[in-house]
Formats: sequence, structure tokens, C-alpha cells
Amino acid sequence: MLGIGIGGSFDKVAYLAKHALLRPIDQPNPDPFYASLERELLTEINALGVGPQGFGGETTCLGLSIEAAPTHVAGLPVAVNVSCHVTRRASAEL
Repeated sequence: MLGIGIGGSFDKVAYLAKHALLRPIDQPNPDPFYASLERELLTEINALGVGPQGFGGETTCLGLSIEAAPTHVAGLPVAVNVSCHVTRRASAEL
């Protein structure tokens, strides 16, 4: 899983990357530009052939989400937060 934060300030971009990881994996960014970028990056990352734990394979990344904030183009910060599928699972017993 990859969460990518783009824009804002230096500390805001790290928050955005972490926040992107919390978005449901089947929910694309509402902005068509970023939704397209999410699909493109996911395809390109999986085409690298790195695979799970670097052992090779077709699936390197299960999901990729981007969150963005306005910023000045001269200081465009970007942060990438890497997680695994385990953080997407939860259970509860009532």
C-alpha cells in the first residue's frame, strides 16, 4: 500500500500521505486528475516486477492513494508513506 501526499507545507504533506493510507482501497481520489495519476502510478509500479518482499512477481503494490493540498509551485513537497495490507484489516468481537 502506498499513501502519497502532495502539496501543502512540509509537515502537512506527511499528514496527507498518512491520511491517504486510511482511505478505502476501492475509493479513488474525487479529483479526476489525481484519480488518473493513482491508476497510472499503480500500473507503473506493478510493471516493475519487484513483487512481494522483492522476490519478483506481478503485484508489487495492492493499492495507491493520493491526497493533495494547495501549495506554491516553487516549494512543492511530496511524501510517500509505505504500508502493507495488514493495516487494512480489522476485526471486532461484540
